[in-house]
Amino acid sequence: LKENFRIFHGNVTELLQAANVSEIVQRREYLCRVAAVTAFLGKQGIAFQGHKKGEESDNKGNFMECMQLLEEFDPFQTYKPPSCVTYLSPSSQNEMIQSTSEVITSVIVSEIKAAKMYSIMVDEARDHHSEQLALCVRYVNSQDMVKERFLGFCKLKAFDANTITETIETQLVKHGLEHLTCVAQAYDGASVMRGAVGDVQAHFKEKHPEAIYIHCYAHELNLVLCHTCKAIPEACDVFDMLESVYSFFSTSLVFHDKLKALKNQLGIGEGELVQLSRTRWSCQIDSINAILKNLPAVIQTLQNISTPLAIGLQSKLCRFATVYMLVMFQKLFSVTEGLHKYLQRESVDLAQAMQFKTAVHDALKNCRCSEKAMEIFDKTKTICSDLGIEEHTKGTQRKQKKIEGYVVESPCGTRSDLSTGDLLRQRVFFPVLDRMLNEIEIRFSGAGAQFMTGIQACHPSSEYFLNEESLRHLATHYRISLQPEEVMVAKQFFSRKDKDALPNIQSVFSLLHVDMFPSLKAIFQVALTIPVSSCSCERSFSALCRLHTWLRSTMGQDRLNHLAVMSIEKELLTSIDQGNIINRFAEIKPRRYSLMLPHSKN
Repeated sequence: LKENFRIFHGNVTELLQAANVSEIVQRREYLCRVAAVTAFLGKQGIAFQGHKKGEESDNKGNFMECMQLLEEFDPFQTYKPPSCVTYLSPSSQNEMIQSTSEVITSVIVSEIKAAKMYSIMVDEARDHHSEQLALCVRYVNSQDMVKERFLGFCKLKAFDANTITETIETQLVKHGLEHLTCVAQAYDGASVMRGAVGDVQAHFKEKHPEAIYIHCYAHELNLVLCHTCKAIPEACDVFDMLESVYSFFSTSLVFHDKLKALKNQLGIGEGELVQLSRTRWSCQIDSINAILKNLPAVIQTLQNISTPLAIGLQSKLCRFATVYMLVMFQKLFSVTEGLHKYLQRESVDLAQAMQFKTAVHDALKNCRCSEKAMEIFDKTKTICSDLGIEEHTKGTQRKQKKIEGYVVESPCGTRSDLSTGDLLRQRVFFPVLDRMLNEIEIRFSGAGAQFMTGIQACHPSSEYFLNEESLRHLATHYRISLQPEEVMVAKQFFSRKDKDALPNIQSVFSLLHVDMFPSLKAIFQVALTIPVSSCSCERSFSALCRLHTWLRSTMGQDRLNHLAVMSIEKELLTSIDQGNIINRFAEIKPRRYSLMLPHSKN
């Protein structure tokens, strides 16, 4: 009888194991719901906890409310977890958040290790009463795509170069990246970061000698515009006036409604005034476009309000020179707007950025002519004529000097009557344009002439494309053994390709087979891995502002960091397997009930 039972039902050990596996499957199925709710709230940057967590509370927090909502519609209702292991407590939520973040980070680290090289991008920002350091990495994944990923936030204990360098190095060691090749380091140009002696880039180079320093090109372009306007007093006055106009209408709902009503009356259409930013000069063009579009309504509204501040702002706006500078900056900033947007992209490469910078420089240089100045002046006259603003044609008068007993061959101190257009061209347009051209020329220096030539040799539209001598500068710096035969074959290979099909380094890199061109593949990978800007760090700070609000100010650093990884790396969060998250959740600490399925013997 026992033998028949064993044949038909199996022995007791097998039955117990089968029952145990069935229970583990049910627990993991239940945890999939918990992980899904955690991923949803983390991806959206929504708070988990509520104000009151008791059973009588009408709002137990987003996490518990989502779980209760799932219970109403989820067919998986047969499994009822024991009251002591519901995995819904705040500590379990933190562990599930940690598990999800660590799985995402492990995917990033595995991709970096497969690439065998990476670059770092670092920036810091104020967060309440602490300073947060954002660390991002750039690499080329197995699909030959450039990726910029977020590794985490670190709270700085001090702001000196040694502390910042040690913080960066600690994070690299934590993720096991310290032995890989770090090809570059990109910062925003702060004095503690960029110094060649004794600052962060110098200390980091001691352990990573190949890591060249790149000053963030987006910050460089901001500095071009910032220094240009600071050098021209009239420009500073105009932007201060724009900020005052925005504040005047944004701080008072009464004034804002009056402006909105007058815009509708004049048929101007939708569109609000835009606030200026001291650090993001790309928004200046938006502010100028907005003020020029709404200028008739703004002037008339200020005239109707008639407060001392409104009268002062109206008098500044109703000057011919003010309108001229608004039109002028609209023209000049429109030339740089495309470069601003391009530098925000993740896939931008250094060679293409330098080519676009040169194109912007040449375009601005072509604007330095009387025809462009007259075009701006004519547009200003049209706007002022519609608004009833008079043009002051009198030029400035110089005090005449009396020189007796001397013979002079040129006018000295004589009266000069210049037209308004000539005065504005000489005193505003040309000085502003010359300063912009000079700032663009002296900035964007890259990493040295020879190194930049090597980068250009990787770009298909460059005159140095596949130049062996130029490529050898990169190969020598990163200890890559460049084979001349590969260069010869590559030249013949790409000569048969359509040039329109090779717009950038990325397209060339994807065509280089690693077996056919091993050394060239590595060199082109270096060129793609070098970052152009630290905008990924800036984007992480935007997520930080959304996550660490005043309502969530008591959040700990670890929880903040894990939530930031989930919120910023949404692409990876939606693609990872929930089973890996549950496995990591089971490994964090010993569990009362097993969550790991036994390994199959097959």
